[in-house]
Amino acid sequence: MDTRKPLYEGKAKKLFQSDDPQQLLLEYKDCLTAFNARKKSSVKGKGTLNNLISALLFEYLSRSGIKTHYIQILDNNRQLVRKTRIIPLEVVVRNVTAGSLCRRLGVPEGRKIEPALVEFYLKNDDLDDPLVTEDQAMAFGWCTRPEIEQMKSTARKVNDILRDLFASKNILLVDFKIEFGTTIEGELVVADEISPDTCRFWDVSSGDSLDKDRFRKDLGNVLEAYEEIWRRLSGKEDEK
Repeated sequence: MDTRKPLYEGKAKKLFQSDDPQQLLLEYKDCLTAFNARKKSSVKGKGTLNNLISALLFEYLSRSGIKTHYIQILDNNRQLVRKTRIIPLEVVVRNVTAGSLCRRLGVPEGRKIEPALVEFYLKNDDLDDPLVTEDQAMAFGWCTRPEIEQMKSTARKVNDILRDLFASKNILLVDFKIEFGTTIEGELVVADEISPDTCRFWDVSSGDSLDKDRFRKDLGNVLEAYEEIWRRLSGKEDEK
C-alpha cells in the first residue's frame, strides 16, 4: 500500500496525490460511521467492497452517458480519479420515504415518492449537514444557478439509471447521496462514491436493509449486506 501522506482523510476514505497532478488516488477505509461519526466502528473488508461496488457503478454510469470523476480501479481498496473542486453540497435523491425525511416531516416510512425528491444539504459535520434551499446555496456562494440546475438534472438521470439497474437485481433503491465536483477544465462531474455507505437498498422480496442502516439501527450482519449487494451487481450470487 502507498505510504505517501494523504492530502485529505475523511470518515470513510483517504485521498492521495498520484504521479499525475490532475489525478488522485482514492482509498476506501474499513471504518463505519453514522450520525456524523458520533457512532463509530470498523469492519474488515468493508473498504474493499465499497471500492468494488463504487467502481462498478461509476463504470455503469459512464457507459450510460454520465460524466464522473472515476478513471479506473487500482487494487482492492484504491481507485484512480480525476482531481476536482468539490462543491460543498450533498445531493440526496429520494424515491421512498425513509430516514431523516420521516423524522423531519413526520411522514411514515416506505411511502413512494413520485417524481423523486431532490434535496441539497450543506457538507458541514459540525452543523450536522443541514438541509439548505437552492436560494441559500447560491446566496452564500456554494454554487451557481447553472450548477444547481445541472446537479438536479444529472441527479435525476443517475436515479433513473441506477433505479432500473437495482430493480433488475431485486433491490429497491430507496434513496442515495451523491456529490459533484468541477475539473480543471470546468466540467461538472459526479464525484465521491456510490456504495451501501451512501445509498439505502431494500431487498424487494423481504424488505431487509442491505446498506449502512444495518449499522445505524444495530441490525447486525453489516458486512454480509454489503457482500450481498456486490454479489448481485457482479453476477456472483452463486458464491453465496
